[in-house]
Amino acid sequence: MELSAGIQKMSVEQQPAGRGARCVKCTGFQPHSWRKICVCCQCPCEDHTLPSDAEEDSLIGRLLSDSRYSGLTARVKGTRVYKRNRMIITNPITSRKDPTFLTVKYEWAPPGLNQKLAMHYMELLPKKMQPVAGTEGAYYRRMQLVRQLPAYDHDPEHCHGLLEQERQVMEDFVKRYKEQALGVADVALPCTAKQQQKDCNKTKVSGASNGTEVEATDKTEHLCELCHQPMPSDAPAVYAELAGYNRQWHPACFMCCQCREHLVNLIYFWKDNNLWCGRHYCESERPRCAGCDEIIFSDDYQQVEGSSWHPNHFSCMGCEQRLTGKSYVLDKGRLLCDSCSKDRAAH
Repeated sequence: MELSAGIQKMSVEQQPAGRGARCVKCTGFQPHSWRKICVCCQCPCEDHTLPSDAEEDSLIGRLLSDSRYSGLTARVKGTRVYKRNRMIITNPITSRKDPTFLTVKYEWAPPGLNQKLAMHYMELLPKKMQPVAGTEGAYYRRMQLVRQLPAYDHDPEHCHGLLEQERQVMEDFVKRYKEQALGVADVALPCTAKQQQKDCNKTKVSGASNGTEVEATDKTEHLCELCHQPMPSDAPAVYAELAGYNRQWHPACFMCCQCREHLVNLIYFWKDNNLWCGRHYCESERPRCAGCDEIIFSDDYQQVEGSSWHPNHFSCMGCEQRLTGKSYVLDKGRLLCDSCSKDRAAH
């Protein structure tokens, strides 16, 4: 698609809520009281519905508030809301008798870029990841937002049954990772990002006898941190401040080291010289309950075969009876009592 003649517009208007495909196993979504699933089909909530634009921007705003990236948020009615950058490209179609226009709307675009660089960034993403409104790419971004940055990983108000002591532990945990690990990446041409200027543009070399300095161009080839392939000098690269501006990634290579999924909205966590999504960073620091999917902020929890549960969530997914001290079957992460396990096998 030729977009070089396009007119870029940035919009902050709210779009309709993003909906997931209707589940084929049930006729409607009925949320469980504490599991993040549908009661009817036991599918994850996001398989039925996704956050609206307003909910999404509020979620990210809450995450970035009280961090070095709070400038990417705005205060609206007492709360921090993400200042999402949208992009609309309009191109005239001159091949027809009556001129018409082709409009492409992106639900998100990297902030601070001119039209040409922003479009080049989008073109370097796989088609399935390009957040064009109404396409697979837009749905992918919304789905990854829910999976990578669950609200209950950073906002106590989205957690179930936190005790006061656990709430304090959670608040300290979130404050610490906002200070030490949370980042929002930049997009720029190689050798133009912040500290890279002194490394890539010119290198000062001392003169031989008169003590003067001459400048020599640094022609060092820069490689992507993930695929180790060269970074084209005329193509946008992704930089993570916490990783240091001597590191850079191709747009499609900026992904979590665990799930290997593209990091939504360029939000990352930096740990052990690796990029992490929010979900897997939190799991690397504390156990996650296999029942409610929330991080456990107590020392009192059940651990079985590498998975963890809050004590009151160690229960059968079929009949909900508590299984502490009883026999059970752990089938692909699903905890079942003997009776429910036999019923499932029979069907």
